[in-house]
Amino acid sequence: MEPHLVALDVDGTILTHAGELRPATRDAIRAVADAGHHIVISTGRSVVATTPVLELLGLSHGWAVCSNGAVTLELDPAEPQGYRIADTVTFDPREALTLVMRHAPHILVAVEQVGVGFKVARPYPEGVLQGEQVVVPFEQLVDGPTTRVTFHDPDAASEDFLELVERIGLHGVSYAVGYTAWLDLAPEGVSKGSALELVRRRLGVEPHRTFAAGDQRNDLEMLRWAARGVAMGGAPPEVVAAADETTGSVDEDGLAHALRPLG
Repeated sequence: MEPHLVALDVDGTILTHAGELRPATRDAIRAVADAGHHIVISTGRSVVATTPVLELLGLSHGWAVCSNGAVTLELDPAEPQGYRIADTVTFDPREALTLVMRHAPHILVAVEQVGVGFKVARPYPEGVLQGEQVVVPFEQLVDGPTTRVTFHDPDAASEDFLELVERIGLHGVSYAVGYTAWLDLAPEGVSKGSALELVRRRLGVEPHRTFAAGDQRNDLEMLRWAARGVAMGGAPPEVVAAADETTGSVDEDGLAHALRPLG
């Protein structure tokens, strides 16, 4: 079989919502990698939160797409951290951040610092963000370009953020609402799909040899981009509609079943 580009979301696809890697899922991913296909982790996670997943899966070469497409890593064990940053896309967060905070001043906000952590207005609960948190005044949150801004409300649901975005309108950015009450802002036009297309061209993989699996709204563009897009069981209706097929949930080893033809 000719090598495929196999793009995999992390949370809710590779890892359970409790953060566990099921043995069947790991074995299936390793089988696909050992068969010569290009595994590309494609996640909304920051670089700092993605590297432990790469280690769990034993992936030391290849590519990873982080921050919903705003950061692309080329994996290289010869590098001190095991990767080099191949691409970053940034935007000025001031206008969008000001608008969101005006309408929802109670929510938590974090501005990404690639490979380090986040600048935050108030600390996030322990274990929610990975990497260093530096509490700064609002003006320092918006004092320069960034790859991503993340909003979180521990007491809300994802539907609350969907309603907020619809009510206030957001222009000049891309956005994705997460599994729980998360809202991620990225540069306009940037998504997992746009970053994966650049990786595909670098690898020289034909478009019809692309596979993607995901479970949330930040996977929509990736699933549409892939020749074979797979929605995990339990995904929102719009994610299922964007995919070519649906598999079982992460707790049912759905990804392992979907990967079987490639292993």
